[in-house]
Amino acid sequence: MEPRDANLDSLWNQLWELEHRFQQGHALELTDELLDLLRRAAPTVDIREHEVVAAFSRVESTTDLLRNIRARIRDGSRRLGNALHRMYRLQEKGDLDGARQQMRDVLAVEVVPLYRKIAQGELEKMNERA
Repeated sequence: MEPRDANLDSLWNQLWELEHRFQQGHALELTDELLDLLRRAAPTVDIREHEVVAAFSRVESTTDLLRNIRARIRDGSRRLGNALHRMYRLQEKGDLDGARQQMRDVLAVEVVPLYRKIAQGELEKMNERA
């Protein structure tokens, strides 16, 4: 798997903390710091700049943007983690075609560039061994 990127981890952790505070009932304020955080985070989950700018018009749409970013991180992480688990089990059984298909299935739906890169890397490693 890919080595962790400390900057990305820090960015995503800040988003998690922000979402957690919001879920605890704290209001989301459209500060320059918040908008910068979301602007930097959006491309890490394949959300385009024009979508980000449009979301900044209202607190509600900015909140939706935060939720969407966090959902892409959370859902993609689960999807990739589950697929990797299945892939390793299939490899242990000698079913390399099935193992490869796990990564192809992730690549067919995943939008988060980091998770796509990991899945592609795993697929390439399996193809090199064949």
